[in-house]
Amino acid sequence: MDLSYDPAHIQGKTILITGGAAGFGAAFGARWAAAGATVILGDINTSAGEKVTAQIREESQNQNVHFIKLDVTSWTSQVNFFRQAVELSPHGGIDTVVANAGINDAPEATAFEKPQVDYLNDPSPPAPSFKTLDVNLTGVMYTVHLALFFLPKNPDSSNCKPESPTSEPGRDRHILLLGSVASLHPLMTQTPYTVSKHAVLGLFRCLRISAPLNAGVRVNIVCPYYTDSQFMQAPVRALLAGTPLGKPEDVIEAATYLVADSRCSGRSLVTGPKLKLDASTGKLDVLRDDSGEQIQEGPIWECYLHDMEPADIFTQRMLGLVHVAIKARGWIGWAYDMAGALTWPIRQRWNRSSR
Repeated sequence: MDLSYDPAHIQGKTILITGGAAGFGAAFGARWAAAGATVILGDINTSAGEKVTAQIREESQNQNVHFIKLDVTSWTSQVNFFRQAVELSPHGGIDTVVANAGINDAPEATAFEKPQVDYLNDPSPPAPSFKTLDVNLTGVMYTVHLALFFLPKNPDSSNCKPESPTSEPGRDRHILLLGSVASLHPLMTQTPYTVSKHAVLGLFRCLRISAPLNAGVRVNIVCPYYTDSQFMQAPVRALLAGTPLGKPEDVIEAATYLVADSRCSGRSLVTGPKLKLDASTGKLDVLRDDSGEQIQEGPIWECYLHDMEPADIFTQRMLGLVHVAIKARGWIGWAYDMAGALTWPIRQRWNRSSR
């Protein structure tokens, strides 16, 4: 899809990002600081947050980049985060809130599906851990609740106007949710994470209608497919060997488009591998040029969520994508990816030691 926008519309905005010390949060902050926004990063990891903030300041030559320690599972911490952000904002308000913080605790997921406690005989059996839900769901609900209070109070802002013929710069009222491919179809063995990301999608589906009416706030969501980043561990890479992965830059591009274009309201963008999607048939295919070289297109798709059928269609498309990609790349591509997955921990240690 065409993501035409004016990056100048990001300049001067104040943008809050939870989970901003690493991953997509840090990448969003770097991109938007370079465009002239005031960026306020929140994260529970103080040392990483301060380091990435200093790095973004240096690389962007933008001193309006700040870090505030934030525990998204703590209501008090979130309130303090928003209050301090308003004080740091050059215009005394907030334009965009990005609910990005999220985790996937694999041992927690395993323990949930394979109970080890003797619940019949243990005199005081412990409850299962739901840290993933605490961060990914309760934390997001806290963030969105506070955003719905602070955004309408943004000085010189007005109700969102999706019917505007052109995008407009200036003050904004925008919530950007970070979903996942797990928002649209289940990730087997990752039950808490899937539940949390399904819930974030449900939150979006409610707010995309009510938030513009009640608070003049536009709400959008980005749902990345499996993305080739430092957070994708070796077991997942091995599981996906032979299949294409999404690119972090496409997630950043999709999010930047939604932040920059004030007409975007109730939009749900899915990022994934660059394979051709036929909009008329919904079928995936591999295109080749005259010399036989593969042409890769379409890393960002619009996912319409009026009912559950489009989500089912999306799942079919993703399965089709996997089958097409494996057929196109063959066993050589699978072997290459598997070798990369098996050597990934060694390469990570090498990269850390060489810094």
